[in-house]
Amino acid sequence: MLERDLITILQELGEPRVAVVGDFMMDHYVWGDAQRVSPEAPVPVVHARREEHRLGGAGNVAANLAGMGAAVSCFGAVGQDESGARMDVDLKSCGADTAGLVRCGSRPTTQKIRVMARNQQMLRVDREEPVPLSEAEIQQLLAALRAADWQAVVISDYGKGVLGPEVLAGVVEEARRRGAPSLVDPKQRDFSVYRGATAITPNRAEAEAAAREPMPDLEALAERGEALRRRAGVEVLLVTLSAEGMFLLREGQAPLHLPTAARQVYDVTGAGDTVIAMLAVALAAGRDWEVAVRLANAAASLAVARVGTAAVGRQELLHHLSAASPAHKIVDPGGLAAALATLRREASRIVFTNGCFDILHAGHVRYLRAARGLGDALVIGVNDDASVRRLKGEERPFNPLEDRAEVLAALECVDLVVGFPEDTPERLIEEVCPDVLAKGADWKDKGVVGAEFVEARGGEVHLIDLLPGRSTTGLAERIRQR
Repeated sequence: MLERDLITILQELGEPRVAVVGDFMMDHYVWGDAQRVSPEAPVPVVHARREEHRLGGAGNVAANLAGMGAAVSCFGAVGQDESGARMDVDLKSCGADTAGLVRCGSRPTTQKIRVMARNQQMLRVDREEPVPLSEAEIQQLLAALRAADWQAVVISDYGKGVLGPEVLAGVVEEARRRGAPSLVDPKQRDFSVYRGATAITPNRAEAEAAAREPMPDLEALAERGEALRRRAGVEVLLVTLSAEGMFLLREGQAPLHLPTAARQVYDVTGAGDTVIAMLAVALAAGRDWEVAVRLANAAASLAVARVGTAAVGRQELLHHLSAASPAHKIVDPGGLAAALATLRREASRIVFTNGCFDILHAGHVRYLRAARGLGDALVIGVNDDASVRRLKGEERPFNPLEDRAEVLAALECVDLVVGFPEDTPERLIEEVCPDVLAKGADWKDKGVVGAEFVEARGGEVHLIDLLPGRSTTGLAERIRQR
């Protein structure tokens, strides 16, 4: 299945209705620097610079579901405390329905406090009371779940007391009554407690603990994973393998292994929440397991590229898939605004450059890489054929705009390519509003078009040294002489 097929499927998922049942938590991050050891004890001293609160556990699942376009309903337990109030606000702000959350006076909202220095976790402090719900609280939660409108349910088990036997049985029974898929992110080693659910999505360590034997390679995963699936009494077992991707086992079908793309940053915190959320959205929308897993695998590759728990949105995933398919980087002027809006959701610093790029050579490639290094995304304006003829002569361009754009889009450092008909990119620069305007150093004394506009808006203009002796005109002349 090609990326363009997944793009079409993702665009057509609609707004499926998904319930999340489980352990809702708040993640509190304290970010700072650690440059010395405490004189009081052999521990680093972290100089706190900022603090951040994020939805964790089932809350992170809900945030991922909402970001992926689902209508989300939440069912769990929170304390009558500041963290519980913050969670309610944060869930509602991402569009989730919190009417199914039971407010408990006997337990605090589960909170995990992480102290971070230079993107490394130095310490974690947990505030929690993982005790079972009372009978009244169980009935309140299940009654709310049965009354709600949903097409799939995620059971997010973090072992904090919400998903006791009665709640688990009630959720699975209600899903089966509706004919809705039920997906479990497991915590307990005995997977048979989830019997009757549609699928379980453990990571490799959780699967090995449940199977009580190692699964070091794909052969072992296939044999021992299938035995585990049968003992658990579920239709599907999806084992997430961190950097190695995912391994799908379904009743009566051959195993499927999907490797994942390597990422520059690697942090698996919360990645399982992203995986199960994407699965639920796709299955609730009526897609099959192979499509759902391929989408979840792509979403996971984005989740692990961040530090800590973070939601992955549908538009972000669309852009990620489009980047893997060069044709989707090319936009016409009419589609530029929408493409830029998508890009700005994940790229805080946009770089713009322009040119004819008639015959791409090493000088172009080095220049474009340097330009991309000035920000988070690179947008290229390319002169159309008529403007190239006016600028370079009647024999140019050697390659039409469509070919030039396709070659540029194939470069990893390029995020968007758009053609323009004018002799200068001034109008295009004003539409893009880049944070950085890049141009070759040979423009130092010529005056860079758009420089005043960019700088007036607080942007920067950078001149990039060119690779000596490389130019399209020179290359064409050498070809003629030979």
